[in-house]
Amino acid sequence: MSCCDGSEECTPLESVVSVDERGQLVLPKEIRERWGLKGGDKLAILSSMKDGEICCVAMVKADLLTKNFKLKFDWIHEEVSSK
Repeated sequence: MSCCDGSEECTPLESVVSVDERGQLVLPKEIRERWGLKGGDKLAILSSMKDGEICCVAMVKADLLTKNFKLKFDWIHEEVSSK
């Protein structure tokens, strides 16, 4: 089974967050702890498009991007590294 097959087991709703006036959002403490996030960690934000609209957005810890992922999506790696 692929991690991104769309099943409920694979894609649970973790949380609902709001974006503030400055475009920032806060990840709940439980999520940060479960994901092992600390202040200063970087997240890569990935999106999928369907019919010209964003249909899926995902966040991945930037340091967890695998070598194969970096090779396939080198432009993302370059963007993350430059920030």
